[in-house]
Amino acid sequence: MLPIAGPPIEGATITVDDGRIVSVQKGAVPGAESIGGPCVVLPALVNAHTHLELSYLRRRIPPAACFTDWVKPLLAARQTAPDPDQVTSDAASAIGGAHATGTGLFGDVSNTFGALQALRSSRRPARVFLELLGFNLADPGARVAEARTRIDAAAQEPNSDALRFSLAPHAPYSVSPGLFDALRGDASAHGDVTTVHLAESREEVQLLADGTGPWRSLLDALGVWTDTWQPPACSPVEYLQKRGFLDASTLIVHGVQCPAGDIARVRDLGATIVSCPRSNAYVGAGIPPLAAFYDAGVPVAFGTDSLASADDLNLFSELALARRIAPAVPARRLIESATAVGARALGFGDEYGTIEPGKRAALISVRLPGDVRDVEEYLVSGITAADVAWVFSNT
Repeated sequence: MLPIAGPPIEGATITVDDGRIVSVQKGAVPGAESIGGPCVVLPALVNAHTHLELSYLRRRIPPAACFTDWVKPLLAARQTAPDPDQVTSDAASAIGGAHATGTGLFGDVSNTFGALQALRSSRRPARVFLELLGFNLADPGARVAEARTRIDAAAQEPNSDALRFSLAPHAPYSVSPGLFDALRGDASAHGDVTTVHLAESREEVQLLADGTGPWRSLLDALGVWTDTWQPPACSPVEYLQKRGFLDASTLIVHGVQCPAGDIARVRDLGATIVSCPRSNAYVGAGIPPLAAFYDAGVPVAFGTDSLASADDLNLFSELALARRIAPAVPARRLIESATAVGARALGFGDEYGTIEPGKRAALISVRLPGDVRDVEEYLVSGITAADVAWVFSNT
Protein backbone atom coordinates (compact mmCIF):
# COMPACT_ATOMS: atom_id res chain seq x y z
CA MET A 1 0.00 0.00 0.00
CA LEU A 2 1.12 3.54 -0.76
CA PRO A 3 -0.43 5.79 1.90
CA ILE A 4 1.32 8.86 0.36
CA ALA A 5 1.16 10.35 3.87
CA GLY A 6 3.91 7.92 4.89
CA PRO A 7 6.22 5.22 3.55
CA PRO A 8 4.88 2.19 1.67
CA ILE A 9 3.42 -0.63 3.78
CA GLU A 10 3.78 -4.21 2.62
CA GLY A 11 0.89 -6.41 3.70
CA ALA A 12 -1.35 -3.60 4.96
CA THR A 13 -4.82 -3.71 6.46
CA ILE A 14 -7.18 -0.76 6.05
CA THR A 15 -10.25 -0.44 8.28
CA VAL A 16 -13.12 1.57 6.81
CA ASP A 17 -16.39 2.65 8.38
CA ASP A 18 -19.15 4.58 6.64
CA GLY A 19 -16.86 5.53 3.78
CA ARG A 20 -14.08 6.87 6.01
CA ILE A 21 -10.70 5.37 6.82
CA VAL A 22 -10.56 4.40 10.49
CA SER A 23 -7.08 2.87 10.67
CA VAL A 24 -4.13 1.72 8.60
CA GLN A 25 -1.80 -0.93 9.90
CA LYS A 26 0.79 -3.46 8.82
CA GLY A 27 -0.18 -7.13 8.85
CA ALA A 28 -3.38 -9.12 8.56
CA VAL A 29 -6.40 -8.65 10.80
CA PRO A 30 -8.65 -11.67 11.51
CA GLY A 31 -11.82 -11.49 9.44
CA ALA A 32 -10.49 -8.82 7.07
CA GLU A 33 -11.43 -9.18 3.42
CA SER A 34 -8.48 -9.88 1.13
CA ILE A 35 -8.11 -7.87 -2.05
CA GLY A 36 -6.29 -10.81 -3.62
CA GLY A 37 -3.50 -11.09 -6.13
CA PRO A 38 -0.28 -9.09 -6.22
CA CYS A 39 -1.35 -5.45 -6.30
CA VAL A 40 -0.68 -2.02 -4.87
CA VAL A 41 -3.37 0.06 -3.19
CA LEU A 42 -3.16 3.85 -3.36
CA PRO A 43 -5.45 6.88 -3.09
CA ALA A 44 -7.63 7.75 -6.05
CA LEU A 45 -5.83 9.98 -8.54
CA VAL A 46 -6.61 13.68 -8.87
CA ASN A 47 -7.02 15.24 -12.32
CA ALA A 48 -6.39 18.84 -11.30
CA HIS A 49 -7.13 20.36 -14.71
CA THR A 50 -9.53 19.30 -17.42
CA HIS A 51 -12.40 20.73 -19.48
CA LEU A 52 -15.11 18.06 -19.44
CA GLU A 53 -17.50 20.14 -21.53
CA LEU A 54 -15.06 19.91 -24.46
CA SER A 55 -15.17 16.11 -24.54
CA TYR A 56 -17.35 16.27 -27.66
CA LEU A 57 -14.32 17.69 -29.51
CA ARG A 58 -12.24 14.56 -29.11
CA ARG A 59 -10.12 14.01 -32.25
CA ARG A 60 -11.76 16.97 -33.99
CA ILE A 61 -8.95 19.49 -33.35
CA PRO A 62 -5.66 18.48 -35.01
CA PRO A 63 -2.30 18.79 -33.24
CA ALA A 64 -0.24 21.85 -34.09
CA ALA A 65 3.34 23.06 -33.92
CA CYS A 66 2.21 26.54 -32.84
CA PHE A 67 -0.30 27.16 -30.04
CA THR A 68 -2.37 29.74 -31.90
CA ASP A 69 -2.58 27.34 -34.85
CA TRP A 70 -4.29 24.90 -32.48
CA VAL A 71 -6.54 27.60 -31.02
CA LYS A 72 -7.99 28.73 -34.35
CA PRO A 73 -9.79 25.48 -35.25
CA LEU A 74 -10.87 25.14 -31.62
CA LEU A 75 -12.55 28.55 -31.75
CA ALA A 76 -14.10 27.70 -35.12
CA ALA A 77 -15.52 24.45 -33.75
CA ARG A 78 -17.00 26.21 -30.73
CA GLN A 79 -18.73 28.87 -32.84
CA THR A 80 -21.37 26.31 -33.73
CA ALA A 81 -23.36 25.50 -30.63
CA PRO A 82 -23.11 21.77 -29.97
CA ASP A 83 -26.11 19.62 -29.13
CA PRO A 84 -26.47 19.84 -25.31
CA ASP A 85 -27.36 16.16 -25.04
CA GLN A 86 -24.21 15.25 -26.96
CA VAL A 87 -22.10 17.45 -24.67
CA THR A 88 -23.59 15.75 -21.62
CA SER A 89 -23.23 12.28 -23.09
CA ASP A 90 -19.60 12.78 -24.12
CA ALA A 91 -18.74 14.38 -20.76
CA ALA A 92 -20.31 11.41 -18.97
CA SER A 93 -18.26 9.03 -21.12
CA ALA A 94 -15.09 10.98 -20.34
CA ILE A 95 -15.83 10.89 -16.60
CA GLY A 96 -16.42 7.14 -16.84
CA GLY A 97 -13.14 6.62 -18.69
CA ALA A 98 -11.24 8.66 -16.11
CA HIS A 99 -12.87 6.74 -13.27
CA ALA A 100 -11.93 3.43 -14.91
CA THR A 101 -8.28 4.50 -14.84
CA GLY A 102 -8.35 5.50 -11.18
CA THR A 103 -9.32 9.18 -11.10
CA GLY A 104 -11.56 10.07 -8.18
CA LEU A 105 -11.41 13.87 -8.06
CA PHE A 106 -11.54 16.48 -10.84
CA GLY A 107 -10.60 20.11 -11.30
CA ASP A 108 -13.02 20.97 -14.11
CA VAL A 109 -12.82 24.30 -15.94
CA SER A 110 -16.04 25.35 -17.63
CA ASN A 111 -17.33 28.26 -19.68
CA THR A 112 -20.88 26.96 -20.07
CA PHE A 113 -21.54 24.41 -17.28
CA GLY A 114 -22.09 21.99 -20.14
CA ALA A 115 -20.67 19.06 -18.13
CA LEU A 116 -22.44 19.90 -14.89
CA GLN A 117 -25.30 17.46 -15.41
CA ALA A 118 -22.83 14.67 -16.15
CA LEU A 119 -20.78 15.47 -13.04
CA ARG A 120 -23.86 15.55 -10.84
CA SER A 121 -25.10 12.25 -12.22
CA SER A 122 -21.70 10.63 -11.70
CA ARG A 123 -21.60 11.77 -8.06
CA ARG A 124 -17.85 12.28 -8.48
CA PRO A 125 -16.31 15.08 -6.42
CA ALA A 126 -14.93 18.05 -8.30
CA ARG A 127 -13.87 21.65 -8.03
CA VAL A 128 -15.79 23.32 -10.86
CA PHE A 129 -14.22 26.57 -12.04
CA LEU A 130 -16.52 28.88 -13.98
CA GLU A 131 -14.00 30.49 -16.30
CA LEU A 132 -14.38 34.10 -17.42
CA LEU A 133 -12.94 35.76 -20.51
CA GLY A 134 -12.96 39.43 -21.46
CA PHE A 135 -9.96 41.17 -22.98
CA ASN A 136 -11.98 44.31 -23.62
CA LEU A 137 -14.61 44.50 -20.88
CA ALA A 138 -16.45 47.65 -19.84
CA ASP A 139 -17.46 46.60 -16.30
CA PRO A 140 -15.37 43.74 -14.89
CA GLY A 141 -16.90 44.05 -11.44
CA ALA A 142 -20.42 43.54 -12.74
CA ARG A 143 -19.29 40.54 -14.79
CA VAL A 144 -17.73 38.91 -11.75
CA ALA A 145 -20.76 39.66 -9.54
CA GLU A 146 -23.04 38.06 -12.14
CA ALA A 147 -20.80 34.98 -12.31
CA ARG A 148 -20.67 34.71 -8.52
CA THR A 149 -24.48 34.70 -8.41
CA ARG A 150 -24.47 31.95 -11.02
CA ILE A 151 -22.09 29.64 -9.16
CA ASP A 152 -23.85 30.25 -5.85
CA ALA A 153 -27.08 29.13 -7.50
CA ALA A 154 -25.39 26.10 -9.06
CA ALA A 155 -24.11 24.99 -5.67
CA GLN A 156 -27.70 24.84 -4.39
CA GLU A 157 -28.97 22.60 -7.17
CA PRO A 158 -29.80 18.95 -6.35
CA ASN A 159 -26.91 16.42 -6.40
CA SER A 160 -24.31 19.17 -5.99
CA ASP A 161 -23.06 18.08 -2.57
CA ALA A 162 -19.87 16.56 -4.03
CA LEU A 163 -19.07 19.71 -6.00
CA ARG A 164 -17.36 22.94 -4.98
CA PHE A 165 -17.50 26.02 -7.20
CA SER A 166 -15.05 28.85 -7.88
CA LEU A 167 -14.49 31.58 -10.45
CA ALA A 168 -11.37 31.73 -12.61
CA PRO A 169 -9.83 33.87 -15.35
CA HIS A 170 -8.79 32.15 -18.57
CA ALA A 171 -5.37 33.59 -19.49
CA PRO A 172 -3.44 36.88 -19.88
CA TYR A 173 -4.22 37.03 -23.61
CA SER A 174 -7.98 36.76 -23.03
CA VAL A 175 -8.55 38.60 -19.74
CA SER A 176 -8.19 42.32 -19.06
CA PRO A 177 -6.21 43.67 -16.12
CA GLY A 178 -9.45 44.88 -14.54
CA LEU A 179 -11.04 41.45 -14.80
CA PHE A 180 -7.99 39.84 -13.20
CA ASP A 181 -8.26 42.31 -10.32
CA ALA A 182 -12.00 41.75 -9.87
CA LEU A 183 -11.57 37.97 -9.87
CA ARG A 184 -8.76 38.13 -7.31
CA GLY A 185 -10.93 40.28 -5.07
CA ASP A 186 -13.79 37.80 -5.36
CA ALA A 187 -11.60 34.76 -4.62
CA SER A 188 -10.04 36.47 -1.60
CA ALA A 189 -13.42 37.56 -0.25
CA HIS A 190 -14.84 34.03 -0.47
CA GLY A 191 -11.73 32.09 0.54
CA ASP A 192 -11.78 30.20 -2.75
CA VAL A 193 -9.04 28.66 -4.81
CA THR A 194 -8.77 29.83 -8.38
CA THR A 195 -6.89 28.79 -11.50
CA VAL A 196 -5.39 30.39 -14.60
CA HIS A 197 -3.74 29.20 -17.81
CA LEU A 198 -0.33 30.86 -17.56
CA ALA A 199 3.03 30.81 -19.32
CA GLU A 200 1.72 28.14 -21.66
CA SER A 201 3.13 29.23 -25.03
CA ARG A 202 5.86 31.27 -26.66
CA GLU A 203 3.14 33.35 -28.33
CA GLU A 204 1.79 34.38 -24.91
CA VAL A 205 5.27 35.43 -23.79
CA GLN A 206 5.69 37.55 -26.93
CA LEU A 207 2.34 39.31 -26.48
CA LEU A 208 3.14 40.31 -22.91
CA ALA A 209 6.68 41.35 -23.80
CA ASP A 210 5.86 43.81 -26.57
CA GLY A 211 2.23 43.42 -27.69
CA THR A 212 3.08 41.73 -30.98
CA GLY A 213 2.98 38.29 -32.52
CA PRO A 214 0.35 35.66 -33.33
CA TRP A 215 -1.82 36.43 -30.31
CA ARG A 216 -2.02 40.12 -31.23
CA SER A 217 -3.03 39.15 -34.77
CA LEU A 218 -5.66 36.72 -33.53
CA LEU A 219 -7.13 39.21 -31.06
CA ASP A 220 -7.36 41.73 -33.91
CA ALA A 221 -9.08 39.16 -36.12
CA LEU A 222 -11.57 38.32 -33.36
CA GLY A 223 -12.39 42.03 -32.97
CA VAL A 224 -11.51 42.16 -29.28
CA TRP A 225 -8.20 44.02 -29.36
CA THR A 226 -8.15 47.36 -27.59
CA ASP A 227 -5.40 49.97 -27.66
CA THR A 228 -6.12 50.69 -24.00
CA TRP A 229 -4.28 47.43 -23.17
CA GLN A 230 -0.58 48.01 -22.83
CA PRO A 231 1.93 45.14 -22.77
CA PRO A 232 3.46 44.86 -19.30
CA ALA A 233 6.90 44.16 -20.81
CA CYS A 234 7.55 41.25 -18.51
CA SER A 235 6.93 37.51 -18.28
CA PRO A 236 3.44 36.07 -17.72
CA VAL A 237 4.26 35.00 -14.16
CA GLU A 238 5.76 38.37 -13.27
CA TYR A 239 2.74 40.12 -14.80
CA LEU A 240 0.22 38.35 -12.56
CA GLN A 241 2.55 38.60 -9.58
CA LYS A 242 2.62 42.39 -9.98
CA ARG A 243 -1.19 42.43 -10.19
CA GLY A 244 -1.36 40.51 -6.91
CA PHE A 245 -3.22 37.64 -8.53
CA LEU A 246 -0.86 34.79 -7.64
CA ASP A 247 -0.73 33.28 -4.17
CA ALA A 248 -1.10 29.94 -2.40
CA SER A 249 -4.73 29.70 -3.50
CA THR A 250 -3.83 29.80 -7.21
CA LEU A 251 -3.40 26.87 -9.56
CA ILE A 252 -1.08 27.87 -12.41
CA VAL A 253 -1.93 25.59 -15.32
CA HIS A 254 0.92 24.65 -17.70
CA GLY A 255 3.85 26.94 -16.81
CA VAL A 256 5.75 25.65 -19.82
CA GLN A 257 7.46 28.98 -20.46
CA CYS A 258 8.90 29.45 -16.97
CA PRO A 259 12.58 30.41 -16.69
CA ALA A 260 14.41 30.03 -13.40
CA GLY A 261 13.41 33.46 -12.09
CA ASP A 262 9.72 32.75 -12.63
CA ILE A 263 10.00 29.32 -11.04
CA ALA A 264 11.44 31.01 -7.96
CA ARG A 265 8.54 33.48 -7.99
CA VAL A 266 5.98 30.67 -8.12
CA ARG A 267 7.72 28.90 -5.23
CA ASP A 268 7.90 32.03 -3.09
CA LEU A 269 4.23 32.81 -3.74
CA GLY A 270 3.18 29.28 -2.76
CA ALA A 271 1.18 28.71 -5.95
CA THR A 272 0.76 25.22 -7.41
CA ILE A 273 1.78 24.33 -10.94
CA VAL A 274 -0.66 21.99 -12.69
CA SER A 275 1.27 20.31 -15.47
CA CYS A 276 -0.44 18.75 -18.50
CA PRO A 277 2.53 17.47 -20.54
CA ARG A 278 0.56 15.48 -23.13
CA SER A 279 -1.58 18.51 -23.96
CA ASN A 280 1.50 20.75 -24.11
CA ALA A 281 2.99 18.49 -26.79
CA TYR A 282 -0.30 18.27 -28.71
CA VAL A 283 -0.89 22.03 -28.95
CA GLY A 284 2.71 22.99 -29.73
CA ALA A 285 3.35 24.69 -26.38
CA GLY A 286 6.56 22.81 -25.64
CA ILE A 287 7.96 20.71 -22.82
CA PRO A 288 7.30 21.81 -19.23
CA PRO A 289 10.39 22.24 -17.00
CA LEU A 290 9.21 19.57 -14.56
CA ALA A 291 12.58 18.76 -13.04
CA ALA A 292 13.22 22.44 -12.35
CA PHE A 293 9.83 22.78 -10.62
CA TYR A 294 10.58 19.86 -8.31
CA ASP A 295 14.17 20.96 -7.69
CA ALA A 296 12.97 24.42 -6.67
CA GLY A 297 10.33 23.06 -4.29
CA VAL A 298 7.31 24.19 -6.31
CA PRO A 299 4.15 22.15 -5.58
CA VAL A 300 3.29 20.23 -8.76
CA ALA A 301 -0.06 18.61 -9.58
CA PHE A 302 -1.11 16.95 -12.82
CA GLY A 303 -4.02 17.32 -15.20
CA THR A 304 -4.93 15.87 -18.55
CA ASP A 305 -6.46 19.04 -20.03
CA SER A 306 -9.41 18.32 -22.33
CA LEU A 307 -10.12 15.67 -24.93
CA ALA A 308 -9.58 18.40 -27.51
CA SER A 309 -5.84 18.04 -26.82
CA ALA A 310 -5.47 14.56 -25.31
CA ASP A 311 -6.60 11.13 -26.44
CA ASP A 312 -8.00 10.20 -23.03
CA LEU A 313 -8.25 11.33 -19.42
CA ASN A 314 -5.97 8.59 -18.08
CA LEU A 315 -3.79 10.35 -15.52
CA PHE A 316 -1.41 7.38 -15.45
CA SER A 317 -0.54 8.25 -19.06
CA GLU A 318 0.27 11.79 -17.93
CA LEU A 319 2.58 10.36 -15.27
CA ALA A 320 4.31 8.16 -17.85
CA LEU A 321 5.19 11.18 -20.00
CA ALA A 322 6.23 13.14 -16.91
CA ARG A 323 8.60 10.32 -16.04
CA ARG A 324 10.20 10.52 -19.52
CA ILE A 325 10.50 14.31 -19.28
CA ALA A 326 11.97 14.28 -15.77
CA PRO A 327 13.72 10.93 -15.25
CA ALA A 328 15.64 12.18 -12.20
CA VAL A 329 12.48 13.07 -10.24
CA PRO A 330 11.68 10.20 -7.86
CA ALA A 331 8.60 8.21 -8.86
CA ARG A 332 7.18 8.69 -5.37
CA ARG A 333 7.10 12.47 -5.87
CA LEU A 334 5.29 12.13 -9.18
CA ILE A 335 2.67 9.90 -7.56
CA GLU A 336 2.33 12.35 -4.67
CA SER A 337 1.69 15.09 -7.25
CA ALA A 338 -1.11 13.04 -8.81
CA THR A 339 -2.77 12.46 -5.44
CA ALA A 340 -2.04 14.57 -2.36
CA VAL A 341 -0.77 17.72 -4.09
CA GLY A 342 -3.71 17.83 -6.49
CA ALA A 343 -6.22 17.28 -3.71
CA ARG A 344 -4.72 20.09 -1.60
CA ALA A 345 -4.57 22.48 -4.54
CA LEU A 346 -8.27 21.97 -5.30
CA GLY A 347 -9.22 22.51 -1.67
CA PHE A 348 -10.00 18.84 -0.97
CA GLY A 349 -6.90 17.99 1.02
CA ASP A 350 -8.94 17.23 4.12
CA GLU A 351 -10.90 14.56 2.24
CA TYR A 352 -8.74 13.00 -0.47
CA GLY A 353 -5.19 12.41 -1.65
CA THR A 354 -3.74 10.20 1.11
CA ILE A 355 -4.58 7.00 2.97
CA GLU A 356 -4.87 7.96 6.61
CA PRO A 357 -7.54 7.98 9.33
CA GLY A 358 -10.35 10.45 8.73
CA LYS A 359 -9.93 10.65 4.96
CA ARG A 360 -12.55 9.34 2.56
CA ALA A 361 -11.94 5.77 1.47
CA ALA A 362 -11.47 6.58 -2.23
CA LEU A 363 -8.95 3.84 -2.90
CA ILE A 364 -7.79 2.06 -6.04
CA SER A 365 -5.65 -1.00 -6.64
CA VAL A 366 -3.28 -1.59 -9.52
CA ARG A 367 -2.44 -5.16 -10.47
CA LEU A 368 1.27 -5.93 -10.36
CA PRO A 369 3.14 -8.33 -12.61
CA GLY A 370 5.10 -10.89 -10.66
CA ASP A 371 8.48 -9.52 -11.68
CA VAL A 372 7.95 -5.95 -10.42
CA ARG A 373 10.63 -4.91 -7.94
CA ASP A 374 10.02 -1.15 -7.77
CA VAL A 375 6.28 -0.63 -7.33
CA GLU A 376 6.42 3.17 -7.48
CA GLU A 377 8.46 3.15 -10.67
CA TYR A 378 5.99 0.70 -12.20
CA LEU A 379 3.09 3.07 -11.47
CA VAL A 380 4.67 5.80 -13.60
CA SER A 381 5.42 3.47 -16.52
CA GLY A 382 1.94 3.68 -18.08
CA ILE A 383 -1.05 1.90 -16.49
CA THR A 384 -4.25 1.04 -18.36
CA ALA A 385 -7.81 0.52 -17.16
CA ALA A 386 -7.41 -3.27 -17.42
CA ASP A 387 -5.04 -3.21 -14.43
CA VAL A 388 -7.02 -0.74 -12.25
CA ALA A 389 -9.79 -1.62 -9.82
CA TRP A 390 -11.62 0.34 -7.17
CA VAL A 391 -11.21 -1.00 -3.64
CA PHE A 392 -13.58 1.61 -2.25
CA SER A 393 -15.26 4.29 -4.29
CA ASN A 394 -15.86 7.87 -3.26
CA THR A 395 -19.60 7.83 -3.96
